[in-house]
Amino acid sequence: MKSSTPCFHCGLPVPESGHWSVRVDAIEQPMCCPGCQAVAQAIVDSGLTTYYSSRQQLPEGVAAPLPEALSLYDSPELAAQFTNDAGDAQAMLSIEGIRCSACVWLIEKRLSQVPGLKSANLNVATEKLQVTWDAALSKPSDIIRVVREVGYVAYPFDPIQHGDLLRKNARTMFKRLFVAGLSMMQVMMYAVPVYWADAGSMESDLEQLMRWASLLLTLPAVMYSAQPFFRGAWTDIKVRTPGMDVPVTLGISAAFIGSAWSTINGGGDVYFDSITMFIFLLLASRYVELVARRRAAASLEKLQYALPESAHLMLGYPASRNTTIVAASTLRSGDIILSKPGEAIPVDSLIIDGETTIDLSLLTGESHPQPRRLGESVASGAVNISQPVTLRVEKVARDSTLAALIRLIESAGQGKPTLAQWADRVAAWFVGALLVFALVVLAFWSWHDATRAWPIAIAVLVVSCPCALSLATPSALAAVTDRLLRQGVLVIQPHVIETLYRATHVVLDKTGTLTEGRPQLRQTVTLGEASREQVLHIAAALESGSAHPLSRALVEAAEQRSARNVDVEAITHYVGQGLEGMIAGELYRIGSHAFVSALSGVGVAANEPNDMTCIYLGKASVWLARFDVSDALKPDAQAVITYFQSLGKQVILLSGDAPGIVRRMADTLGIDDAHGGMLPQQKLEFVQQLQSQGARVVMVGDGMNDAAVLRAADVSFAMGSGAALAQSHADAVLLSAKLSSLIDAAEAAAACMTVIRQNLAWATLYNLVAIPAAAFGLLAPWMAGLGMSVSSAVVVINALRLERLPSHSPRHSHYLLKAR
Repeated sequence: MKSSTPCFHCGLPVPESGHWSVRVDAIEQPMCCPGCQAVAQAIVDSGLTTYYSSRQQLPEGVAAPLPEALSLYDSPELAAQFTNDAGDAQAMLSIEGIRCSACVWLIEKRLSQVPGLKSANLNVATEKLQVTWDAALSKPSDIIRVVREVGYVAYPFDPIQHGDLLRKNARTMFKRLFVAGLSMMQVMMYAVPVYWADAGSMESDLEQLMRWASLLLTLPAVMYSAQPFFRGAWTDIKVRTPGMDVPVTLGISAAFIGSAWSTINGGGDVYFDSITMFIFLLLASRYVELVARRRAAASLEKLQYALPESAHLMLGYPASRNTTIVAASTLRSGDIILSKPGEAIPVDSLIIDGETTIDLSLLTGESHPQPRRLGESVASGAVNISQPVTLRVEKVARDSTLAALIRLIESAGQGKPTLAQWADRVAAWFVGALLVFALVVLAFWSWHDATRAWPIAIAVLVVSCPCALSLATPSALAAVTDRLLRQGVLVIQPHVIETLYRATHVVLDKTGTLTEGRPQLRQTVTLGEASREQVLHIAAALESGSAHPLSRALVEAAEQRSARNVDVEAITHYVGQGLEGMIAGELYRIGSHAFVSALSGVGVAANEPNDMTCIYLGKASVWLARFDVSDALKPDAQAVITYFQSLGKQVILLSGDAPGIVRRMADTLGIDDAHGGMLPQQKLEFVQQLQSQGARVVMVGDGMNDAAVLRAADVSFAMGSGAALAQSHADAVLLSAKLSSLIDAAEAAAACMTVIRQNLAWATLYNLVAIPAAAFGLLAPWMAGLGMSVSSAVVVINALRLERLPSHSPRHSHYLLKAR
């Protein structure tokens, strides 16, 4: 489908990869996104297709449903998409028309008045709104209607359409910027001779001609380029909430009306050069901001495009190796597919024939190809590089690794850290105070020197727009989170950067965090009459459904020995202890010595080797076996610990493994404070005790057992190779599973906080100097426009420096080399 094909519902171009359509009056009509598809299908299902035949024109911009169509979002089919597991309604919406952080404040304030609203977070960098509300008190249409009432368009978020919208906005903004720049240059050609001419040396008719020419050349800038400011101001006035566009519009309007009046009357000062310069510079600063937003959305769009739409299904395997191309979304667990070199893996799968090399850079940031052999798993989104392989589908597309990652990224960055909330509050009351101050300045100068009152009031309005203050924090956060994502660190919650920078304690789990997370079975000690093969069969059957690294070690060991199938029923997990299940009518337990002894008795002493983790197996009154498992330290573990210790942070090791093993690992790594044999509840209590003493705690873990403590910590990181439950409760995910990514995050947090402080200091200093200077008549209107625009551009450009952070700072590299 070509990109020039318009969406039948909203009129936007359908993306080249678009595959959405709806049958309307027996004709298949193209749609640009799932949101338009869902609404159009609801219109058809409700028998309202006359809506399309009777409408006078397509909605402007993106899918903006007319008021009578808003109720279609409340249909049971669509409303079910907005309901989460807790029973609350939750939606991710794209918002069109965002100009600056004042728009964010306005939308969030208006949404706060919706009955049952629980949270509303709009990200100015990505133009995404995450909103949660009580489904019993409000409907989806209420949320969308409120956003429409304040002058913006909301529609269900779709990354591909969202990227198209940002590109469309950038093109429109560039057109306005071009017209404003052209007007500014032409007006300057007429203004400069007037400025340079000596008093009385220019004929009045010639000067008047130049004024009329400047007036005509200023009109395109005011009537076209400045339209976003006028529309924004009108929206703010309608809802009685003055935003940043109000002083900008007042300044442009006052200067233009005054200049036009002077031109018509043939006397007085004109400010056409100042008007065009102000519009051009302000648009330039906002264009730079828009570019930053596009960069922030680029990573998600790249992932979305990486989702393969089709797969090569092998229906007759192994008898036949013929393939049929099917939609990736139709694949089911157990299907056999073929992956060819150069193709992305469509779903999480297991290699059942062949071996190859895969590129995981999109998922983890790891640039080096990774080998995959028979029996090993491959994640969706990985690119097959070298050889064709036959795969067995393990997870359907919606549950795959890449789909889960996209969902995490879609929810990332939606909240606001403390600094951003402070800046928004200051900017909100600042605009109101500014308008009052401008009136006071106008009144004073009208009394003191009426000829200067008008230009000074304009200068005050223009110079003091708090764009720089509102952009100081979100621009830096957008830049640094985008950078970290490319480095393999997904920041989900808004407070990660600020809290990581201020943290005092770093608490680390052992298995899968400090170690490789790929433990291997070293020896099997039988404790009863059963053979090694028999006990390994039973252990693997019990552990087969667990994702814990220790469980996988037993399962893989059994698979290498061609273990036979053992049927297990009624499996029950006991977090931090082990699990039990019924085999042939008998209850078995596998896990810690204490856990198994509760079923098998106390007849076996826990004589465990000092350097291994021991897993016990038993049934009622019978001990069966002990499995000794060991894991290797990650090569970057020492560097990470040394790095944080050098920053003055206390590093603590918490683990459920035997205290002796944990203590020896702590001694190897130079960790003074280490605790072994800790259950999940004990880890949680330990962290909460630290917090009660005033500590700010960073928690790093990877397992299902770590979910509770990850959620309780001030800021938490889950390993990308860890359990999904751990990742869902963490504030950030180390996608590459490299512990050294934690150093990247810490250095990025420090750099980001430095940039934010610089931006806030610059914005504050600028306002403290510029506003009094304008009020005392020291700044001409054109100087005010230049100052305000430059101040906004400075904070955005300064924030963009964060995207060029080195992958490893000299200090980072020093610790890595020292660890080796």
